[in-house]
Amino acid sequence: MSTAAPAFSLLVVDDEPDLRTLYELTLLREGYELDTAGSVEDGLARLKARRYSAVITDMRLPDGSGLDILRWLEQQGRQEKTLVITAYGSAENAVEALKAGAYDYLTKPVDLRQFRMVVASALGRMPASLPSVVPSQLPSEAATQEPTLPTPRAPAPLPRKAAPSAQALADTRAATALDRLVGDSLAMQQVRALIEKVARSMAPVLLHGESGTGKELVARAIHDVSARSAQPFIAVNCGAIPEQLLEAEFFGYRKGAFTGASEDREGFFQAANGGTLFLDEIGDLPLAMQSKLLRALQERSVRPVGAVVEAPVNVRLLSATHKDLALEVGAGRFRQDLYYRLNVIQIRVPPLRERIEDLRPISERVLTRIAQDAGVTPVPVLTAAALAQLARYAFPGNVRELENLLHRALALSGGERIDADDLGLPESLLDDAEFTPSELGGLPGEANTVVAPGGAEQPLPSDLAAYLDEVERGILIRALEQHRNNRTAAGASMGLSLRQMRYRMARLHITVGESDGSEGL
Repeated sequence: MSTAAPAFSLLVVDDEPDLRTLYELTLLREGYELDTAGSVEDGLARLKARRYSAVITDMRLPDGSGLDILRWLEQQGRQEKTLVITAYGSAENAVEALKAGAYDYLTKPVDLRQFRMVVASALGRMPASLPSVVPSQLPSEAATQEPTLPTPRAPAPLPRKAAPSAQALADTRAATALDRLVGDSLAMQQVRALIEKVARSMAPVLLHGESGTGKELVARAIHDVSARSAQPFIAVNCGAIPEQLLEAEFFGYRKGAFTGASEDREGFFQAANGGTLFLDEIGDLPLAMQSKLLRALQERSVRPVGAVVEAPVNVRLLSATHKDLALEVGAGRFRQDLYYRLNVIQIRVPPLRERIEDLRPISERVLTRIAQDAGVTPVPVLTAAALAQLARYAFPGNVRELENLLHRALALSGGERIDADDLGLPESLLDDAEFTPSELGGLPGEANTVVAPGGAEQPLPSDLAAYLDEVERGILIRALEQHRNNRTAAGASMGLSLRQMRYRMARLHITVGESDGSEGL
């Protein structure tokens, strides 16, 4: 029977009475309070009458979609976690649900063990009725335990003395994580807003940005702001692991699985169980490992090397790359199905040259840390000339390169001020732009503008990616119209292969009638 549990209240929306009964029996056994509804209308009526801890809804309902319920909750600013149940193989529906704000999704036929785990994960508790033989594979009771790495032999110990509440710890981590993202530029404000939004769900997030922009820092912020902040954050550099060791490192291995395997060992997925797994430079994974990673994500379970059965894992996946994965897919170097699963939500981490107004606070933060590590007091300050020179540099290595420059400048300056000569930047590497001190500190409220060829200023787009997508969409439609919807000819006129043309049309939701069979397969 169920153990004592907090009074979580759930709403289940499904039009099949047998399934509602099955979910009801399963969840009541876990100690939850439960209401059910058979349609969007009934579900919304229940939601208007009271608030719930979580909502579980089928995607297809007789009078609408589970997305209708998600959108209503979003419009009302409601805090209920939402789980969506989709038909098997409906990856598009699952992605759409996650983008609409769902915490997680399940596919039919629903595995009841997985069902209990996902619900418990959304509510931050351990399922009451799961067998005790796999305690390391379940989310720990974050409300009563201090942060700790999971171990395969015993659950995390209770604190031996009074400790801050879980909510206080979470709030502190969230504030610290966002505070580490220095800068008030529009680009960084957008990144912070996205972090706070995506942290509420289990949706995979793909971080895209140049090397040195701080993608891992953004990933850590997502974890620290989320309900999983008390659980492990495991960061993995996919490009740094030899190909022959990838499977063992990711999924673990059993004693005797291969020469040198003298004991059982956990992999990255098991170490991150209940928390977040961050896969940096995921574009460097070989195709064979991409296939195994895709299966682990689909099945929410892993099989250690040398093991017979798979073990369930509860992991939030974040990934990052400096590569254009869409182009990698087109070139056959990255699996398209894995790309779609990873790229549910994308956050672009801007390069330093695109947020030059953040240069001063970033430099001050970096100098403070470097000086503290070196035991230098007081912390040296950049002169106006040094800051202006830094602003003229393109920083191909971004913040990481800025840190290296300031390390060297601190060593060379030997005083309380770092001047332009201490930076050692040759004039040939600097552009001709001139910046005032106020520009380097940022000008609050200053309108962003571009100068059109005719000389008139036009407002910069608030969403560059969406703006460029719209421009590209217009060009593709014009090319298709000129070539009577023949995709091969339209693509060739712009230097694109048929595969590239199909990919771009699918990404931009461009549909045309089928042409004659001359385009090929």
